[in-house]
Amino acid sequence: MEPTDPPSPFLRGARPDAETPDRILLVKQVSVLRATYQVRLLALKAAETGKALVLQVPAACRFDASLQALMGSQPGLIRREDLK
Repeated sequence: MEPTDPPSPFLRGARPDAETPDRILLVKQVSVLRATYQVRLLALKAAETGKALVLQVPAACRFDASLQALMGSQPGLIRREDLK
């Protein structure tokens, strides 16, 4: 077995589905949403730019404990919008 390359010291990127002057939008069609690397990175970007991260998800989507903890750590930064 050959050794693998060490992890890159550079951050991976994450792109929102849309961005407005005051919001970063991420649309997910999932039944459970966790605090994934993408969500955490976009939350960091939102905090740095003074914007809100808006998660647009189906009404039946449940937020995992990891995402609820992230939302609780910075109230008002991450908001939920139900998709129609």
